[in-house]
Amino acid sequence: MTFVQLEYIVAVDTFRHFASAAGHCFVTQPTLSMQVQKLERELGVKIFDRSKQPVIPTESGTEIIEQARKILAQKKVIAENIEAKKGMVSGELRIGIIPTLAPYLVPLFARSFAHKYPNVRLVVNEVITETIVTKLREGKIDAGILVSPLQEIGIKEHVLFYEELLVFVSRKNGAFKKNYVLAQDIDPRKLWLLEEGHCFRSQIVNLCELRKASLENTNFSYEAGTIETLSKMVEFNEGITVLPELATTDFNRRQAMLIRHFRHPVPMREVSIAVHRDFVKQRLVTALKNEIVGVLPDKIKKNKNLNVIPF
Repeated sequence: MTFVQLEYIVAVDTFRHFASAAGHCFVTQPTLSMQVQKLERELGVKIFDRSKQPVIPTESGTEIIEQARKILAQKKVIAENIEAKKGMVSGELRIGIIPTLAPYLVPLFARSFAHKYPNVRLVVNEVITETIVTKLREGKIDAGILVSPLQEIGIKEHVLFYEELLVFVSRKNGAFKKNYVLAQDIDPRKLWLLEEGHCFRSQIVNLCELRKASLENTNFSYEAGTIETLSKMVEFNEGITVLPELATTDFNRRQAMLIRHFRHPVPMREVSIAVHRDFVKQRLVTALKNEIVGVLPDKIKKNKNLNVIPF
């Protein structure tokens, strides 16, 4: 049994396809298949059911792969500990970040992190929360930046910051005349929402209790894919939406005039960096966390978790 063989069976389990696993491991498919078969002969069990497409682990294979992941993780811990003793921070850090954070948060930390840690390759993917959780469990990413709390078994969350939820309202909407807005002031028939799948949409639904409201009395329905689209629809059409604070930090004066705050207690969303319980790149994740917190606007750094809206 070798580390290479363990890496190969983990890759096959991850991709559920021998050719894709071989490509990921930078070897030919025959080479990978031969090593997997060799390990199966040594252990005396079939690790994969090759009659199924995509291939799936056998019952015994599932247990073997789980142990393989743990062994490979401990191997990485040894390497990381050695680097720590040398005072080095290096390696590759793969992170997933949700679309309602990525355009506003990544530009804040990407350049400074790269400058501070030139030996770290930071790989960032913009994906929804459900995909981040799946990729964390499969070991395809090392950390996720998302809205919490998740309450997902096996996923650890470390809070980064809290951001205020703000009302963005057209001059033609009645709420524009208010200094502070209540959730019940928002007419669901005039509310622009993100499309299904975004956790931020779920937060707005919970905040405004839209499940209790009828949305049938409208002749136009549009669900946006981005926060930028939401703000543009409000700015140039009649309507109202809710935006996360970080998305408004670079608003121009005209846009800032359309922002209204909710009445106390102000609704917040909690942003965390999430990792799998068996993750090994502790030093890299800690470095990233510290860099993100360090570049946040002062107002956001001071926000408290007084009224976090669930999703």
